[in-house]
Amino acid sequence: QVRLVESGGGLVQPGGSLRLSCAASGRSVSANVMRWYRQAPGKERELVASITSGSYRNYADSVKGRFAISRDDAKNTVLLQMNSLKPEDTAVYYCNMNSVFWGQGTQVTVSS
Repeated sequence: QVRLVESGGGLVQPGGSLRLSCAASGRSVSANVMRWYRQAPGKERELVASITSGSYRNYADSVKGRFAISRDDAKNTVLLQMNSLKPEDTAVYYCNMNSVFWGQGTQVTVSS
């Protein structure tokens, strides 16, 4: 059984940083495509970043140069480092494995 648990969300001022973590159990993050999505109130869920088993990374245009996705294979965890945060980054962030398995989400709020 696959379980994904996100953490690291919170309230941060514009220009600040947060690091989200997605701890996986049941399958190895290094052997699967891992993605971060986000969903803001009243909007559809959107893909933010992805990392393949070969460590190929892809980002939404809106976060390029500000967000970085990575893996800690020893901890079976996927990370999302978010810098230069903007109010429009406010959303619930979800971890996803292979477009099948989802975490419960973690709230990120960017506000002064």
